[in-house]
Amino acid sequence: MASNSISSSRSSGSSWTPEQNKLFEKALALYDTDTPDRWQKIAKAVRGKSADEIKRHYEILIEDVKHIESGRVPFPNYRCSNNNSCGFEDQRS
Repeated sequence: MASNSISSSRSSGSSWTPEQNKLFEKALALYDTDTPDRWQKIAKAVRGKSADEIKRHYEILIEDVKHIESGRVPFPNYRCSNNNSCGFEDQRS
């Protein structure tokens, strides 16, 4: 099952802080797929992660995007209040 493989692959790696994830995202935008030594450069930017950990984190991200785009990930069912506005004001003015 795909979701089990994703879950187990996530749990096998080290945890990522929100700051590391933000640095990872910024470095991905800076170093595209044609950049030589891309994973090493991103690892240097993220701090505290090896190039192998960076590459695995990227692979998990790509898997997640594929699952979302294929419709395998259901939309969350948020509880709403205030007449089902979910905290958003009516934009139809």
